Amino acid sequence: MELIWDPLRKREVTATPEERVRQWFIVQLHETFGVPMHLMMSEVPLRFGRKSWRADIVVYDRAGAPLLVTECKRPEVALDAEVITQAMRYNSVLGVRFLAVTNGNLTYLYRLEGETFVPCERIPAYEEMLLCQR
Repeated sequence: MELIWDPLRKREVTATPEERVRQWFIVQLHETFGVPMHLMMSEVPLRFGRKSWRADIVVYDRAGAPLLVTECKRPEVALDAEVITQAMRYNSVLGVRFLAVTNGNLTYLYRLEGETFVPCERIPAYEEMLLCQR
């Protein structure tokens, strides 16, 4: 069994295809979009009604409030309405401003406008995301 380092959980985890995508996106969020490592968590446990879920990656603002939730899928998984709905379900608990879904090949970002998430043309830098908060 191959292992991969998760800098957010600070331990090695099994290098499944989905985990590889998660670790790749953590690096992208940090290196490309300027998200501080200490303001991200992976595999965040959530409870919605009687159901338990785990959000792949949650980005927080400087006050510790959730800002972005990311759902990661294996590279061969289509980023369809079901995947978006899954990320939106997490948002019902987290109350984020941004949703991201990625399979490592494609990444889509959505921004909350009013009560609706709308597609973004690009992923904004962390500082831009902070300016978009409610």
